[in-house]
Amino acid sequence: MRNSLKLIVAAGAFVFAYANGAANAACDKACLEGIADRYRAAYVKHDPSLAPISKTVRFTENNVEMQFPDASWDTVTQEVGPALTISDPTTGNVGIYTSIMQNDTPGFLAIRLNVKHGKITEIEHILSTKRNLSGPPTPIGDVQGYTHDPDLAKTVPPEQRSSRAQLISLANGYFSTLEHNNGEIRGTRFSPDASRFENGKQFAEIEKGFKSGYYAFNNRVRDRDFFLVDEERGIVMSRGFIDHKGVLDGYKLTDGTEKHSIFREPHTWSLLEMFKIKNGMITGVEATFIGAPYYIRSPWTRHPDPR
Repeated sequence: MRNSLKLIVAAGAFVFAYANGAANAACDKACLEGIADRYRAAYVKHDPSLAPISKTVRFTENNVEMQFPDASWDTVTQEVGPALTISDPTTGNVGIYTSIMQNDTPGFLAIRLNVKHGKITEIEHILSTKRNLSGPPTPIGDVQGYTHDPDLAKTVPPEQRSSRAQLISLANGYFSTLEHNNGEIRGTRFSPDASRFENGKQFAEIEKGFKSGYYAFNNRVRDRDFFLVDEERGIVMSRGFIDHKGVLDGYKLTDGTEKHSIFREPHTWSLLEMFKIKNGMITGVEATFIGAPYYIRSPWTRHPDPR
């Protein structure tokens, strides 16, 4: 019942976004992704005038709302890239996954932009760096030489596509499987070779990991928000938080292997995560994660879960 309610809320949020998406109809995928390119160029050059940014834009970085520009807009020195851009003309949302340098500090950056009437009205950054390590350390790869799975950017053939509602449902099922993980796959499907990248670090065999029950320490996957659906590419981009209460000590995997939880105190992951889906199965995942204060909430979440 709980997961059903979450899906109903997610669907309601989608309907709200769809109803408000008419204002963005004039900005198609090429328009949105062109604006994303201009945003990236403006960001690296610290010059907002190079992108169509609204004077009343809302800006957050790592879930903190502040006056624009600020935070990494002042400190970015290089985009390492390459960038992966996805878009949803229905909602006016465009997503970017890239990597940057702040002087000698590498980081993985996920961005959500919302575009209305040709102007960027919302900017959301999740930026993970080695200086933002939590306990346990945030998984992080090497920005130098990192490339996105080339399949993510490819268009899915029409016969392999799912509806918007199905795409959201499969992504939501991923989070439902992650929450209180006990080896059961709940409401989603994976291709045999599906793997995920977290901050540029690869984790292969997604389904095998879930079926092992390794993630039993995840108490909540909350405030799930599926705000961008790129139907042509078969991608859903989402926001969410994974809470660890820190009370679990020893537990057993489904094969009987004894484990100890790596979370020894209350802890939260904050994420912007995207799912590639073909033939009704998740084939790839890319996420930018940060460690965050326990039970933090995002200023962007319209319908947060009850406390």
